[in-house]
Amino acid sequence: MSHSPCLLGRMMLPLYAALLACSPREQAAATPPAAAASEPVRPASLDSSRVTTDSFPWLAVDSAARTATLELVVSRKTGAPSALINGYRAGEARIVIPVGWTVKWNWQSADSTTPHSLVVMVQREKLPLEGGRPSFSNAMTRMVTEGLRPGQGDRSTFEAEEAGWYWMMCGVPGHGLNGEWLELRVDPEAKTASSQVKRR
Repeated sequence: MSHSPCLLGRMMLPLYAALLACSPREQAAATPPAAAASEPVRPASLDSSRVTTDSFPWLAVDSAARTATLELVVSRKTGAPSALINGYRAGEARIVIPVGWTVKWNWQSADSTTPHSLVVMVQREKLPLEGGRPSFSNAMTRMVTEGLRPGQGDRSTFEAEEAGWYWMMCGVPGHGLNGEWLELRVDPEAKTASSQVKRR
């Protein structure tokens, strides 16, 4: 049985349309723009529905100067799975900073058992084994992977110049994985710095 070329063409149109819809170019058009996909995935333990705004006495905000100052102390409770940063661990506390603000921190270790450090790193799907290059220039203590000895401290000042989700984590190998980290959100919508805590 033979068909005319016109009839064959009409019969092939649905097949051609289906193939075109599956082509890489059509699929790319259907995916979100790169900017929407570039924000890193936050760890599953961070449930925004359980987060509430709180007031930390260790966060000083100067809106006129567009500066947030953090007083950070690392300590360890007996039996805790990791050291605590100002009494929090594993992202229980979140600092929100507007884009372009200056962040200053005074950091000190009050853990007499082991060295510690602090570095700001962009959040990925998994916490890194150890600290690496900071996300912002100068957003780290000295000796990130070796850690500073008990009783030592460090000061740092950096500009939160790019929006995103970040870890403020100890860079000593294994410490971040064990939960020694807070969350930093550099928010393009925020008007001032603030703090939040995950309800337990």
